[in-house]
Amino acid sequence: MIDRVVSIFDVLEQTDGLTLSQVVRRTGLPRSSAHRILEQLVGARLLRRDDNGYRLGMRIMELGSVMYHQDRVRAAAVHHLHQLHACTGLAAQLAVLDEGKVVYLVQVGGRSGISSRSLVNGRPQALRTVVGKALLAHSPATCCEPAAAHHRLRAELADIRERGVAYGHEETMPGVGCVAAPVIGAGDTASFAAVSVSGPLDHMRFPELAAVVRRTAANVRRGAADSGDGPAAP
Repeated sequence: MIDRVVSIFDVLEQTDGLTLSQVVRRTGLPRSSAHRILEQLVGARLLRRDDNGYRLGMRIMELGSVMYHQDRVRAAAVHHLHQLHACTGLAAQLAVLDEGKVVYLVQVGGRSGISSRSLVNGRPQALRTVVGKALLAHSPATCCEPAAAHHRLRAELADIRERGVAYGHEETMPGVGCVAAPVIGAGDTASFAAVSVSGPLDHMRFPELAAVVRRTAANVRRGAADSGDGPAAP
């Protein structure tokens, strides 16, 4: 099935739209299979259908924009994460939010005892992590929880939004603390990423770390903006 979907994208990316018959002829797919796949892709907004046939959909552009942005943020973050690690002696991370889960893009250092592999390969629920809450606090929508828990969550996220930083004590691992701040863009909208440091609780000086992590997140934001086509946000 994936091969068939890819073959459809391959022929559509070369044109400004194809009819069902043209897709069948260029891909060699059975007409019924091609029609079913095309309609499913339209339903997912990966394609759109009009009087001229099928063409790439808006979701392709949205996904491309997200990946372009994340690549710029990742590239801008590496240097600053190394500086953050050198300054604090703690593990420094860059993470993004993906369908209610946290994906770690970069980790520098690991004196906290946290396995680099477990972070980079893992996809923990955002609500169960400090960096995830830092991201959710600045996201337009929050994952649903039972009523009582949802009320507490909204209050917690409001506090994080007010402070600009999230704190955690043993939320991810016993004996480990964390401080996280979102990478904020122009207009105070989250830019899909957050910076965090984690380490043994007795090494965590939360007020001091909060200022350093917020500053690092701001530096990452400026670096990502400078690498784009337009000027950096003020």
